[in-house]
Amino acid sequence: MDDIPPYPPIDPTTFDLIVIGTGLPESIIAAAASTASKSVLHLDPNPFYGSHFSSLPLADLPSFLSTHSTSPSSPRPHSSEDSNEFSVLDLSTRPLYSSIDISCFSPDLLDQNSRKFNLDVAGPRVFFCADKSIELILNTGANQYMEFKSIDATFVGDNKGNLLNVPDSRAAIFKDKSMGLKEKNQLMRFFKLVQGHLAGELDVKISDEDLQSPFVDFLNKMGLPPKIKSFILYAIAMADYDQEDTGVCRDLLKTKDGIDQLALYNASIGRFQNASGALLYPIYGQGELSQAFCRRAAVKGCIYVLRMPVTALLVDKDSGCYKGVRLASGQDIFSQKLILDPTFKVTLPSGSSPPPPLQAKLPFFSQKDDRGKIARGICITATSLKPDMSNFLVVYPPRSLFPEQATSIRLLQIASNLAVCPPGMFVLYISALCDGDDQGKKLIHAVMNTLLTVPPINSESNAAVQSETTESGKPTLLWSALYNQDLTLGQVDFICSTPMPDGKLNNDYLIDVAVKLFKKIYPEDEFFPQTSSENPEDDGDGDVSPET
Repeated sequence: MDDIPPYPPIDPTTFDLIVIGTGLPESIIAAAASTASKSVLHLDPNPFYGSHFSSLPLADLPSFLSTHSTSPSSPRPHSSEDSNEFSVLDLSTRPLYSSIDISCFSPDLLDQNSRKFNLDVAGPRVFFCADKSIELILNTGANQYMEFKSIDATFVGDNKGNLLNVPDSRAAIFKDKSMGLKEKNQLMRFFKLVQGHLAGELDVKISDEDLQSPFVDFLNKMGLPPKIKSFILYAIAMADYDQEDTGVCRDLLKTKDGIDQLALYNASIGRFQNASGALLYPIYGQGELSQAFCRRAAVKGCIYVLRMPVTALLVDKDSGCYKGVRLASGQDIFSQKLILDPTFKVTLPSGSSPPPPLQAKLPFFSQKDDRGKIARGICITATSLKPDMSNFLVVYPPRSLFPEQATSIRLLQIASNLAVCPPGMFVLYISALCDGDDQGKKLIHAVMNTLLTVPPINSESNAAVQSETTESGKPTLLWSALYNQDLTLGQVDFICSTPMPDGKLNNDYLIDVAVKLFKKIYPEDEFFPQTSSENPEDDGDGDVSPET
């Protein structure tokens, strides 16, 4: 703990709520509790906001991943006087990343611009213009701290490097040159049916039986060809698994849920004046969202302390109830409630048994509550995948790259106009759900090999990289980071913990978790009650503007 700065003692020492970690769910809960007039202390051992939801400079990302890929040495033992009043339960960190592979093919160029990158740890992620994230940002005033730009288009990719445009409106269907007249008519009829159902038109209402059936069966019933089905299932409804192979599909999409996703997509198109499409991305990266809610909480009185690890929990000896935390500075801070970042787990005391009320709870809380992995990749290039476009999403449906591909693979290209990289460079985020490290690497490499030229490992000069870009016709890889991330559920128990970033494109699941946790700890309080703006930092007009 020698690297912990000499912070002065925190005053006061008692709070309604302590939140450890500034990831997205923790930051939303801190802002909601502060808005509900709770006294909140928000701590983070990192020197930056966002934790596993942060956007980091190029030089900082490898060390963050490495730090969270191995279990640290055992925590320091507590002296006997530490346990006079409380049972002291050590907090340790769990490894959440594995199979980390960092490659740099143009070190001189990237070293010069290292601090000009803002790389999302949990990419790719976007906002649908009408999803829960945007509604929450609008309703809470967090939009005062964020700016957005529109994602230009969505494509479906194949193993030959082709990117087929996904038509997202009637006008786009008519303009699309990749579909024949018959396909256009089929897609138009399907969209008309869905819009009529959503509008409550009795003559086009989808039956309850169909709504409860698998979405892929409903699309087959509508007579849609494979290409159109693939567009709808994986690029609009955003299904994760192969919907036509029940042997590998772990999440079979029902028609009702598919229609709801189509409704979200349709409601998102053109919602904001400067965003013609359905998707948005925040300037400076996804880490801005956590920071926006932290600023919202600070305005309402939340106290923030970064670079402050928490080493232990304090538990009442007699009742086994949580009482407070012990900081790396040695100070004990007390609170009624606690929210933990998914990084942490409670370590059972060595050489002694916990109080009886804890004996049944701690093993459950300390176990690894993962539900699989997600493979992530970040690539930096000097050329766009499409020469005439900067920011766009690409979806590779199951089996589109190789026969054993059971899950969708998603790629998001972001350019310098979103302030995530220097001018003339592009950042590609790739992700896919997977069972293990080897499978995850295979999925990410399949996309990279299809779209990019990967230089030899011994490539030493920037000139060599640039010449390869010109000769191959595909963007040349300048730098990449591949890693697998554990998917954890989070827990609601005597201590509440939040989940890791999930495999979805947007944050709806994470917002649902934040609401659930808030209602668990404060069942009588409203989650962000509607109030008039009273923010002294308000320097805008309160509108969510995708582009400034």
